[in-house]
Amino acid sequence: MMNRIISCLYPASTFVALLLIWYTAVKVFRVPSYLLPLPGDVIQRMREDSWFLLHHSWITICITMGGFLLSIAIGVPLAIALVASPMLERAVMPWLILSQTFPKVALAPLIVVWFGLGLGPKFVITFLVAFFPILISTIVGLRSIEREMIELARSVRANTLQMFFHFRLPMALPNIFAGTKVAIAFSVVGAVIAEWVGANAGLGYLLLQANANLDTTLLFAVLIVLLIIGVVLYYATEFIEQLVIPWHCTIRLQNPAA
Repeated sequence: MMNRIISCLYPASTFVALLLIWYTAVKVFRVPSYLLPLPGDVIQRMREDSWFLLHHSWITICITMGGFLLSIAIGVPLAIALVASPMLERAVMPWLILSQTFPKVALAPLIVVWFGLGLGPKFVITFLVAFFPILISTIVGLRSIEREMIELARSVRANTLQMFFHFRLPMALPNIFAGTKVAIAFSVVGAVIAEWVGANAGLGYLLLQANANLDTTLLFAVLIVLLIIGVVLYYATEFIEQLVIPWHCTIRLQNPAA
């Protein structure tokens, strides 16, 4: 319990230090509020527009989770298929890598043209941003099984499915969750990108509106809300990891360098 409290003090102290630096910089250099508002002004704006921000936050969270879950539903089975079939991997993997070279912001208008307005194209854009980390981490995890484990599976006469579910998949879960934690952070970015194109709600839409109106206070308020959403979703994913593979999390806590 004490270790958890101490671990929370580190980011809290860093946050307070950043606020002090922010406040001091604005006061010392006399930065105009339309360029950089005071932290207190941003907090006050968040308090005044709390329900307004919550409404748009809920839309962004839905888009984030939709694209994130879609990336898991497609990325993990595809990774399993690529590991199981070297021929399929040689045929598909170069194209998957090539797809990551295209900037998602440039693809977003084209996706809207193909899929129309609504949540569908926003899920697709978020999926494209979050998909690759899950795919690669799953492939690495499935291939990281030690030779001794394979020999153990063969010694107990495990068939292909038994070897996968009882040996390969459990050993791959730490890597898979590492990819999901990266993907959930990318999903928030993907949701914002998706809301920049053909949206009339969401935090990404608010960012555009605040920027167009030079409403810097609202701009910073939205950025802070996005930061909170990203942190909460990341630690929610980490909490699920602790429930699913507690043995791995215990080893990591006992050996922080691991």
